[in-house]
Amino acid sequence: MTIETLAPESALAAPPTPPEHPHAVSRRTALLATGGLVLTTAVWGSTFVVVKSAIASVPVLDFLGLRFGLAFLVMLAVRPRALAGLGRAGWRHGVVLGLVLAGGYATQTFGLKTASASVSGFITGLFVVFTPLIAAVMLRRRVPSAVWVAVVLATIGLGLISLHGMSVGRGELLTVAGAFFFALHIVGLGEWSHRNDAYALAVVQIGTVAVFSLVLAPATDHGHALTLPSGASGWAAVAVTAVLGTAAGFFLQTWSQARMPATRAAVVLTMEPVFAGVTGVLSGETLALRGWSGAALVLAAMYLVELAPRRSGRRERTDRLSFVESA
Repeated sequence: MTIETLAPESALAAPPTPPEHPHAVSRRTALLATGGLVLTTAVWGSTFVVVKSAIASVPVLDFLGLRFGLAFLVMLAVRPRALAGLGRAGWRHGVVLGLVLAGGYATQTFGLKTASASVSGFITGLFVVFTPLIAAVMLRRRVPSAVWVAVVLATIGLGLISLHGMSVGRGELLTVAGAFFFALHIVGLGEWSHRNDAYALAVVQIGTVAVFSLVLAPATDHGHALTLPSGASGWAAVAVTAVLGTAAGFFLQTWSQARMPATRAAVVLTMEPVFAGVTGVLSGETLALRGWSGAALVLAAMYLVELAPRRSGRRERTDRLSFVESA
């Protein structure tokens, strides 16, 4: 029996139909979007140690300029006319998001020079806390209680995985700033990604980071020319982080975030330190019981955020059915 047979047509027409949410997609597409973000975090987590090693010999902005510049060229080579259909609003959104992203990468990477990798990983993971706060303040949106619970779980999980003693210094403060920039980027991407072609928007963002880094690099290098990697391992680090970590990673992030809310994306992105821990184990490091416990909490947070929209959807359908039956 269908709902339409339970009440007159006028009753069905009584409640106004709310406009479709910009992130409203099919269940299959939602799963693909989540999978795309998980894959992105796997790439980013596995390249964390690579970046720390690379900036030991190459200045931070030089490395970022090479990384994002190569990624920009690769993406244009794959789709030479990617930017042809991007309108003025798309360019504006891409440049603004790119500048925010540049701020995040610059502060995080400068912080990584003095902060330990574990402390840096935990602090960077605080973007999952900043994201709903920024969304609530800037967008005046109510954050579901399930998301707040997931934020707490994910934060505790990140601490168990990454935190092994913490002293507040210049590196830590810079990394806090980086986490804020990343959270701001997630919120902005959630608002604008569905309005533009995902690939073109990613290209503009990556190109903006490259220009930002290359223009400011001489100032941090005391006016010296761009410093290039000295060996094969240095160039390999640039290539891997550019093609996989940047070109592929940010396209997947942009495409995926066009199909899910920003707060949900933030919790999924906390899988990055989980993959970093797994990569460390595979490379010979050990992950204690608390580390695996933290990974379990992050997974629980992801599941909670995944489950909350479905519960909300079922509740809305039940409320509508009750209205129809009582009409």
